[in-house]
Amino acid sequence: FTITTPLYYVNAAPHMGSAYPTIAADVASRFQRLLGKRVRFLTGTDEHGEKIAAAAEKRGMTPQAHCDDIVAQYTDLWGKLDIRFDRFVRTTESRHAALVVDVLGRCWERGDIYAADYEGWYCVDCEEFKDEKEMAQPRGCPTHRKPCQHRKEANYFFRLSKYSKEIEELLSRDDFVQPASRRNELMSYVREGLRDFSISRAAVDWGIRVPQDPKHTVYVWFDALIGYLSGLLPEDVAPATSAVPAHGWPASVHVIGKDILRFHAIYWPGMLLSAGLPVPQKVYGHGFLTKDGLKMGKALGNTLDPQALVSTYGSDAVRLYFMKEIIFGQDGDFSEGRFRDVVNAALANNLGNGLNRTLNLLAKFHDSAVPLDSASLPADLPLRQLAAEKLPAAAAAYGSLSFHEAAEAVLALASRSNQYLEETQPWTKLKKGTDEEKAEAAAVLVAVLEAVRCVAVGLAPLTPGLSRRIYAQLGYSDAQFEVSLGKWARAGSAITWADSAWGGLQAGHRTAEPAPVFVRLEAPED
Repeated sequence: FTITTPLYYVNAAPHMGSAYPTIAADVASRFQRLLGKRVRFLTGTDEHGEKIAAAAEKRGMTPQAHCDDIVAQYTDLWGKLDIRFDRFVRTTESRHAALVVDVLGRCWERGDIYAADYEGWYCVDCEEFKDEKEMAQPRGCPTHRKPCQHRKEANYFFRLSKYSKEIEELLSRDDFVQPASRRNELMSYVREGLRDFSISRAAVDWGIRVPQDPKHTVYVWFDALIGYLSGLLPEDVAPATSAVPAHGWPASVHVIGKDILRFHAIYWPGMLLSAGLPVPQKVYGHGFLTKDGLKMGKALGNTLDPQALVSTYGSDAVRLYFMKEIIFGQDGDFSEGRFRDVVNAALANNLGNGLNRTLNLLAKFHDSAVPLDSASLPADLPLRQLAAEKLPAAAAAYGSLSFHEAAEAVLALASRSNQYLEETQPWTKLKKGTDEEKAEAAAVLVAVLEAVRCVAVGLAPLTPGLSRRIYAQLGYSDAQFEVSLGKWARAGSAITWADSAWGGLQAGHRTAEPAPVFVRLEAPED
């Protein structure tokens, strides 16, 4: 299973718009690891082009020093967000440049590269020439809301039009572009007739030189897309196009923002077909984020700093909110008050509180030892039945990148287990009941703890830190929860998705001294 995020443009520090798809790709890859799949999760940075050189100059730095600084901010943030990637590719790596030259050479040999003059309106922020009809008036970029620049230059072009039929067939597949609502716009663009696109710049120095004409550098998009290939090659494998299929290509899914779908679902397949490589299996275009109902932007003072958010509230809270509250593929909004309410309700009130109360009862009345096998509890027990329904539903949702449905399915079991505790009130029977009543109450404790164990496995892709803490409270060691086997691991966990099935807790197993697994989120003091 190979999953990629966009290669993020390093003109500025990472923002929530880059953290969001990276969290999503991490959740998907963690789930696939739990299934025992060989996972390759690739992320990285796109470091060439005019905009990067300008950003570096503004800071009084060389382009490379600027890139190194911003990349360090990305890797730091990914660590804080519990993002476990297998490979971080940088387009300034010499191995990447070698593969770009190799792919370019293949396209050249196929007769798919030619020289021509180009005149048009260029958006520096998009690093893209714009069609007249897609520009906002007067001749502005609709995405960045800035004027486009009129340019005329001699460039090399890629014969995208040659692959129109294959690309149209690809887009007509139900599963290639997801969600399906994104396909129609791309199909109409293809049916209007694909135009060849420029793959070099004569006026840009900060980039990979075109060996066939060193006055030119490779266009930043042609360069960056090949990062999905170079990033898969192990360091002991020479960077050659022919080596890529043996190391996880084609990608199972490219996770990208909907604004760069055209590059990934039209230009990229054309490049791959020319280079003689298979196309990705799926391109998933996620939506945009807003804050308090407004588009995020520095001009509006309406930004969301992921570093500040994770420092204040922790990675589990951030990961859960963005995956549970925003339907992946649609636009979604963030408000800090709602964020705290949602996370507290799910993780502090239901899950954390229910677990802590049950462990305290077990400690007080059973010396923290599980009194009976959870597998011996009746099959028609409400919690056992719900677990048998909700965990497979969560697996199907994770598999289709429907993260909100996965979260809701698993958290329904957490909510019901807390409710079950209130309904049965085992503490009363444990204090004053007959032996039979005490046995019934003991069975309630085991049922709740086993349900929470199933929840911990079910939430492990979403909230890995919380799941680890729940397992620790249930008396399991770190090694029993998770074993890091290094990059390209076949399975990154001691637990597997099979552990989400009922029946893990056994009689005599000892739980840890009760301690909270999730502390309520409070508004930060000014």
